[in-house]
Amino acid sequence: MQTSQYAVYLLFHWILDPELTTDSVQPHLRKEVMRMMVLAADRLAALGATVNSVNLGSHQLPDGRVLPLPSVILGELGKDPQNPTVCFYGHVDVQPAKKEDGWNTDPYTLTEIDGNLYGRGATDNKGPVLAWINAVETFRALKLAMPVNFKFVIEGMEEAGSLGLEKLLEEENQSFFSDVDYIVISDNLWLSNKKPALTYGSRGNACFFVEVECGSKDLHSGTFGGIIHEPLLDLIALLDSLVDSTGCIQIPGIYDGVAALTEEERKLYGSIEFDLEEHRNNCGVKKFLYGTKEEILLHLWRYPSLSIHGIEGAFHEPGIKTVIPAKVIGKFSIRQVPHMDLSVVKQQVAEHLEGVFSKRKSPNTLKVSMPLGAKPWLAGVNDLLYKAARRAIKTVFGEDPDFIRDGSTIPVARMFQTITQKSVMMLPIGAADDGEHSQNEKISRYNYIEGTKLFAAFFLEISKLHRNSHETSHTETIN
Repeated sequence: MQTSQYAVYLLFHWILDPELTTDSVQPHLRKEVMRMMVLAADRLAALGATVNSVNLGSHQLPDGRVLPLPSVILGELGKDPQNPTVCFYGHVDVQPAKKEDGWNTDPYTLTEIDGNLYGRGATDNKGPVLAWINAVETFRALKLAMPVNFKFVIEGMEEAGSLGLEKLLEEENQSFFSDVDYIVISDNLWLSNKKPALTYGSRGNACFFVEVECGSKDLHSGTFGGIIHEPLLDLIALLDSLVDSTGCIQIPGIYDGVAALTEEERKLYGSIEFDLEEHRNNCGVKKFLYGTKEEILLHLWRYPSLSIHGIEGAFHEPGIKTVIPAKVIGKFSIRQVPHMDLSVVKQQVAEHLEGVFSKRKSPNTLKVSMPLGAKPWLAGVNDLLYKAARRAIKTVFGEDPDFIRDGSTIPVARMFQTITQKSVMMLPIGAADDGEHSQNEKISRYNYIEGTKLFAAFFLEISKLHRNSHETSHTETIN
């Protein structure tokens, strides 16, 4: 296929309607998400796909209200038994965004500036979903035979925890996924602004609440300050005990389960393109904890980290309020890496905090809980999927990709891999500076068009490798 033919056809039309405020986190916008799912289903149907919009029922909010969940789209296109079947997962809900948050443009009006397409969902994840659809459309437009059979799983609750998706995957494992050979997810970014990457792992995430309570009501600091054990002082001491100034987690035993770094993986780090200055500018900080590429990548991908996110119950508005809060809740999370046991981490955290608290001899009550735990994910870089994607990247971009991990947590990758037992790959097309979840989220026109080419080239490469693999296996069996 000629680049010029691609370029003419693959201009970025925001078909899935960016003006829909498809924020799945805010309950009053749920109807917008559901409208978006209808648009996405219609777009797949226009491809000729068989589309099943599966009703997931409803869920209860913390305030007692019951809201319907958006349907999950299960789409299918092609049933050629000679072709491998590739399943693509994506989501069309987005993070909250308001112009006054610091956006230079309206976040729900796609705006092109200097070759960049700005809008909430541009890179996370409407852009890649549309690129995948456009890649399939290209074969039809050029009247080329489809090299693979396609299946689609598109949801509208990813940013709110993919409610109901795991149960659906389990229910469909013996039917919808029975003939799936490979699963591809394009919901992350390259490590650099220019060099393509393939992602083969991500960290997990264990979220913790540590609650300290003194009494039944807030108290005046003039009347009671100095004569009581203040919960916030206890909490600050507890949070301060978790991690030191070098980023090292102070919880005993927390590093015992970390997987050893293999020589094969160590070699992958040497060729990775990673500009410390560029990365620092992308995130807007003055200095990192570590000064070399290898140290930063190891601590971003291979080692656990602990981050403190906030304190609930403490006064946080502008001005001064001289109050002693009756109850405060500290919130922090630990990003785990492969071989760390989630249940062991939970126990280690609880025992550490209880030990620190007991030394303070405070009469206040302490409660430690882990409301959310997601496990890490790891794939094999020598899998057929990764070989095909590497070839496709070489074809489209003219260079080999970086093999990277993601420091964040991508629960769906682990979910798909565990339930279906299929090969799963993360195939990003967005650049490191795209600003997912941030102000001025964008995807460049270049990345969108070249990314669409990449998907199309990948279809061809996985088809060839899959057939060769099966022919080789068949020959070996005969011999």
